[in-house]
Amino acid sequence: MRLHYFLSETTSGYMRNQLNVVKRTGWLVGRNRSPLVDITQFAVFAAGLIWLSVHGAQSMGYVWQWYRVSQYLYRIVDDELVWGPLVKGFQVTIEISILSLLFTIVIGLVIAIFRMSNSLAARLLARVYLEVIRNSPLLVQLYLFYFVLAPILDVDRYWIGIFCLSFFEGAYASEIFRAGFLSVNRGQWETGASLGLSRYHTYRYVVLPQAVPLMLPPLTGLSVSLIKNSSIVSVIAIFELTAEGQNIIADTFMSFEIWLTVAAMYLMITVSLSLLVNIFEARMRKRSKR
Repeated sequence: MRLHYFLSETTSGYMRNQLNVVKRTGWLVGRNRSPLVDITQFAVFAAGLIWLSVHGAQSMGYVWQWYRVSQYLYRIVDDELVWGPLVKGFQVTIEISILSLLFTIVIGLVIAIFRMSNSLAARLLARVYLEVIRNSPLLVQLYLFYFVLAPILDVDRYWIGIFCLSFFEGAYASEIFRAGFLSVNRGQWETGASLGLSRYHTYRYVVLPQAVPLMLPPLTGLSVSLIKNSSIVSVIAIFELTAEGQNIIADTFMSFEIWLTVAAMYLMITVSLSLLVNIFEARMRKRSKR
C-alpha cells in the first residue's frame, strides 16, 4: 500500500507540473476557444470543397448520379437488409486497421525497449529494422511481403497486408514510445530502482503512467496515418473500402460520387478515433489533478 501511494503521489505530482508548464507556454490556449469558431471554420472549408467539386464536374460536363450510390451501401431484398460492397469494404478496412494497430503497438513497444536496452545485439537489431523500414517505400515493402514472405511462410494475403502495415507503422511507433520514455525524468527511474522494483515494474508503475499522456497525441496521428495507409492493401487484391470503390467506378464510371462517398467513410473513422482519444485525454487530465 505504501509503495502504491508513493508512486501515485509521485506520478500525479509530475503530471500536474507538466500540465502547468504546458499552460504557461500557451500550448493549451486553443482549448478555451469557442466551439462556434471551429464549427464556422469547418463549414467554410466544407462549402469550399463542395463548390470546387461541383464546379469541376460542371466544367467537364459531368452528370451527377447520386441516386445510384445508395444501392452500393445497402439494399432491401425480400424485406431483408443486405449490405452493399462499400459497407463490406468499410468493415474490412476497420478490421485491418484495428488488427494492424494492435500489432503496431506491440512492435513499437518492443523496438523502443530494444533501443534503450543495454544489449548491443538488441540495439543493433532495432537500428537495422528502423533504417530499413523508414528508408524504403511502403508499396515496395508490401510487394516484398506478398511475393517473397507469403509463399515462404504460406500466409494468406489478408494477414500479409496486416503484417506489412504493422511493421511499417511500428517503426514510427517505436520512436514515439522511446521519446515518451525518455521524457520521464531520470529521477523517476532512480526512484523505482531505489525501491527495489524490477525493470518491468518500473515501466508499469512509474514510467508508463507519466509517459502515456505525452504519447497519446502523436499515437493518434499515427493511428490516423495507419487507417489511411490501409488503402494500399488494395494492390494485392484485398477488397477493402478503396478496392471496392475502384471496382464500382470501373463498372459505373461514377468517379465523383463514389470517391466522395469513400472519402466521407474514411473521414468517419478518423474523426471518431480522434474524438475517442480526446475523451480519454480529458479523463486522464482530470485524474492527474486529483
